[in-house]
Amino acid sequence: MMLLSVQWLGALYTFFALLICIIVICGCKLARIGFRTIGKKLPPEAPPKEDKPPEPVYYLVERKKKRVKAEYSDPKRIQFK
Repeated sequence: MMLLSVQWLGALYTFFALLICIIVICGCKLARIGFRTIGKKLPPEAPPKEDKPPEPVYYLVERKKKRVKAEYSDPKRIQFK
């Protein structure tokens, strides 16, 4: 039993060491990004634009066309031979 507890303790220390390394690396990257942006200035805010009344919207609608009535001639007689 003593051997298993030592192994678990080593695994726990390894996990904590890995966690600390990840935190330090992410912190360094974020700090580098932060130092890069310190010297940059934000662009000045644009003055508010004057509100123009909205232009009217015109919908183009085609008128329905009347269907021309087809005029049929009288049926022809078909003769089979």
